Amino acid sequence: MKKILYLTFYFEPDLCAGSFRNSPLVKELAKQVDGEAEIDVVTTLPNRYSTFEADAPELENRGNYTIYRIAIPKHQSGMKDQVLSFRTYFKETKRLIKGKKYDLVVASSSRLFTAYLGYSIARKLKVKLYLDIRDIFTDTLKDVLKNPFLKGGVLPVLNGIEQKVFNYATHINLISGGFKGYFAKFKKPNYSAYPNGIDDVFLNLPPSDKSLSPVKTITYAGNIGEGQGLSKIVPLAAKKLGEKYQFLIIGDGGAKQALLDELAALKVSNVEIKKPVKRNELLEIYKNSDFLFIHLNDYDAFKKVLPSKVFELGAYDKPVIAGVAGFANNFIKENLSNVILFLPGDVDDMVSQLNNYTYHNEERTEFIRKFKRENINQEMAKSIRQYL
Repeated sequence: MKKILYLTFYFEPDLCAGSFRNSPLVKELAKQVDGEAEIDVVTTLPNRYSTFEADAPELENRGNYTIYRIAIPKHQSGMKDQVLSFRTYFKETKRLIKGKKYDLVVASSSRLFTAYLGYSIARKLKVKLYLDIRDIFTDTLKDVLKNPFLKGGVLPVLNGIEQKVFNYATHINLISGGFKGYFAKFKKPNYSAYPNGIDDVFLNLPPSDKSLSPVKTITYAGNIGEGQGLSKIVPLAAKKLGEKYQFLIIGDGGAKQALLDELAALKVSNVEIKKPVKRNELLEIYKNSDFLFIHLNDYDAFKKVLPSKVFELGAYDKPVIAGVAGFANNFIKENLSNVILFLPGDVDDMVSQLNNYTYHNEERTEFIRKFKRENINQEMAKSIRQYL
């Protein structure tokens, strides 16, 4: 019986894009290799948000795959916290797999660290490495790091790690087509571009209530980090839109305080912030919302990404408000109807479009058919399986 090591920092029941991607993909892969291979999934106990807790066993057997969940230190999603958390994950993963043999290592990575962990294990075992790249970490840091001395010290080191990891990989899947240009310099791996998709819970949703609310609710659910740049758009937009609109922000993250500070400075009263909720609760909140909102900060790195939130929100018949640039902007133009689309941080354009918008709901049948997570997972699992 062959053995696959599957590394993902996030896994169910955690609440984040990494968990929503990898949990069903592992199930599909396990189904496809049943009788041929066993899978060890090494992940962490739920930790994405400091204000959200979910019970999960540290060891869980599910037929031909076993989940090992590592306890990591409590964190607030800051850079230092993330480094300390990953160090624990790195060391504990190495301890867990010590003496074990694997035929293939799969690593799903957004911050390069998990990709590097997969590389270090695969290289030592002299086996193939399949990477699922969900973000270009070094590209993001170029924008996020403000200190020139820190940037000058960190980026060359990370670029060196990238060279080693990506040039060793047998196969790299790019979650966004916008990443292709960046990865053109790494010639050795085979490439694919399986994106995120629409999870089963967002299929067969009931049609929205046709009644018109006197106050329109604009809902954002997800990470409140530097990458989302909510403090640059929500407070001023809420102020300009006035009492006919209510923003509901559900989530947590390192930039939450910046958002709270800006709301206080502008004396905004039509924005409510709630802690993260489980998915079944979120479905009910989305159902009772009028608009669904997504925003990315105005960084060059984010012109390459395609947020998983696009698929989640696009499954509804509700209008989507999206402040994104680059690849995501083009993807939404081509694939989503009934959208208020503007560039990141452009408060005036967002407010103007909303003020001139005639409210309506519209089913996105073709979008749902094309981007079902189940179909994407089946093809991606086949792609992984070919390297066994």
